[in-house]
Amino acid sequence: MKNTIKKLALVALVAFTAFSFAPIAKEKKEVKTDKSKVVWKGYKVTGSHEGTIAMKSGSLTFDNNKLVGGEFVMDMTTISSTDLEGEYKGKLDGHLKSDDFFGVENHPNASLVFKKVSASGKNAYNVTADLTIKGKTSPVNFTISIYGNKATASLKVDRTKYDVRYGSTSFFDGLKDKAIYDEFDLVADLEF
Repeated sequence: MKNTIKKLALVALVAFTAFSFAPIAKEKKEVKTDKSKVVWKGYKVTGSHEGTIAMKSGSLTFDNNKLVGGEFVMDMTTISSTDLEGEYKGKLDGHLKSDDFFGVENHPNASLVFKKVSASGKNAYNVTADLTIKGKTSPVNFTISIYGNKATASLKVDRTKYDVRYGSTSFFDGLKDKAIYDEFDLVADLEF
């Protein structure tokens, strides 16, 4: 009987030790799309416009509370301006959804998939990700900061890499004050 108890105690000790040092599985945290926000800002010679895009889905992946991955899908059919009203808002929103810009009828979604994540500070990470817009994929680099169950990221996107050419001096000459700069900003405030 004593030997049986000793053997059970030994087995329990070995099992406890093994589980204590077992790696913790990666944890995928879904982004609360209804509480998260993505803002875009585009620039032209005569000023700028800004607006929002709704997030369809998203998640961040952690390993021992350290960010190691993420992926997001944006609903491009929701792209809209927030700095205009009435007729001008309608015209700009329609133009952004047209083939001149994001062609949302044929390309209703855009996606961002993290490829490389490295810590750059206590709560900050440098990320290299594949961004897909209009069926074209190109890498982007940005920083994401995480505090508790919230994250903030800001990135610059060169629209010409995704065949968004309208008003670009990279493709058209003589635009003068009708020129639209190639880079636009995306700022994401996420809750998960």
